[in-house]
Amino acid sequence: MPQNTPPRAKSLIYAKRSLPFLLLFVLLMVNLQPVIAQTYRFQVERATADVFVNEDGTVSIEYTYLFRNSPNADPIDVVDIGMPTRDYDLNSVSAQINGQPVSNIDTSPYVDPGVAIDLGQNDIQPGATGELTVQIGVVRGMLFKANTQEAEPYASFQFTPNYYGSEFVTGNTDLTVTLRLPPGLASEEPRYFPPENWPGSEAPDALGVDEQDRVFYRWQSSQANASDQYIFGAAFPARTIPAAALMTEVPFRFDPELICPALFCLGFVGFMGLTIYGAVVGDRKRRLEYLPPKLSIEGNGIKRGLTAVEAAIVMQQPMDRILTMILFSVLKKGAATVVERSPMKLEITTPAPEGLLSYELDFLQAMEADKTTGQRTRLQNVMTNLVKSVSEKLRGFSRKESAAYYQSIMEKAWEQVAAADTPEVKMKNFDDAMDWTMLDQRFDERTRETFGPRPVILPIWWGRFDPNVGRSGLPSGGGPSVSTSGNNPPQGMNLPTLPGGEFAASMVTGMQTFSANVVGDLTSFTGGVTEKTNPVPKTPASGGGKSGGGGGGGGRSCACACACAGCACACAGGGR
Repeated sequence: MPQNTPPRAKSLIYAKRSLPFLLLFVLLMVNLQPVIAQTYRFQVERATADVFVNEDGTVSIEYTYLFRNSPNADPIDVVDIGMPTRDYDLNSVSAQINGQPVSNIDTSPYVDPGVAIDLGQNDIQPGATGELTVQIGVVRGMLFKANTQEAEPYASFQFTPNYYGSEFVTGNTDLTVTLRLPPGLASEEPRYFPPENWPGSEAPDALGVDEQDRVFYRWQSSQANASDQYIFGAAFPARTIPAAALMTEVPFRFDPELICPALFCLGFVGFMGLTIYGAVVGDRKRRLEYLPPKLSIEGNGIKRGLTAVEAAIVMQQPMDRILTMILFSVLKKGAATVVERSPMKLEITTPAPEGLLSYELDFLQAMEADKTTGQRTRLQNVMTNLVKSVSEKLRGFSRKESAAYYQSIMEKAWEQVAAADTPEVKMKNFDDAMDWTMLDQRFDERTRETFGPRPVILPIWWGRFDPNVGRSGLPSGGGPSVSTSGNNPPQGMNLPTLPGGEFAASMVTGMQTFSANVVGDLTSFTGGVTEKTNPVPKTPASGGGKSGGGGGGGGRSCACACACAGCACACAGGGR
């Protein structure tokens, strides 16, 4: 940035000075009198940003701002608005101040790319308010090819509303951002990206289809700040726009002001390498986050009455563990028997015992598929439905408090098992509480620690789990007539024993085998569920800094740059 640019060049809104006033000012302040800096201070009480993705692949944006100028500030004469890309039509930009059209709109010398809205005789005086509406009709180069797991190609974009220098803004802003997608989409086809740095709900406060047949997502927060950068985004089937309108990469823009020494550039390359690596790792981690981070405005209190499997969803346990929990649950209830571990094959009990839960019935139906790939697809549907069911049950409750509550239940279950005086009671307590103890990430270690080397009496359902254990003294097919909890076998039945370590190892081996053969790659499996329950933004963006920031002097300080396909940000920085 040029160091000789006057400090007042940093504001986004400036007051014009007439030549006679300047001459008078200089005459009065001569003879070593200090220069008195001008004051620029205002509040954006309310703001809206509506983004329209058009059928021809262009984007239209409409802003509305309610400014309140500070009583001791200069008049607001010109407002600079940042543009998402350089490829926009200046002739498509129009504005109104307090309902009156603005006639003077030109490119901004301080926000690049951006436009300057000259309010003319309708400037906003100190202590007064004014409502400015700006329409940007045509912006190109905002849509990118998205990397998704959908069957058809998707387009994606990201958008940052115009923002101002923090040194010029006071108070909070009631901000509403609406993304409107091309007409003709079914409501379940698009995906929204949870907004970044947003003080409100990550899930849209409103969504649906508007009167123009556009799917829309709307976020609103009264705790926003007009100087903060928020990033919103969405993805949708690319069939609704021309293929030529999709960008595959962000064009390189050479700016002589940004030339860096060789060492700095090398450091930047290294930084970008680490950033890309972090993005890959972060994307892998994000795919495992299948439960929406905020289902709506989260309430207070604990959601009680969930099953251990549902609690595992709240705690966002790995999906292979949750499916294993369901497997043991149906085995204990006598609804199935493992006839072969690798590949996993179940013999389903007919008729099914009473009392099976809906996700248990869905699990059994999924396991009836002949091929492992068929099982995997059906199990993904089972988990998708289960996550959505738990999400609905959590509405109005605190997920954090609920997760802590079920964590405490798990710990109490272990305490009851450890406190048992005899091997028989210890196994009975373990059998009764196994659904909850399996929530523990150290389940295998704690099982070994709990039972040690001493022999343990196997639970009555063990023969349905381990094909290697003879079933002569165990129920062969399960069924509702046989008790499936505790260690009280029917009269005349002798249950086998195993050393505690072997018992724990057998359970863990069975769990690992089930996960490897049925679930396969956990990230891929969970990612297929996450795409439907908590859509993943495939291409994160990196945006520029705040206006007026950095260096001495004004000029451009907005660098709305995206490091990968799938992002385009509207940003405002620099200014006057």
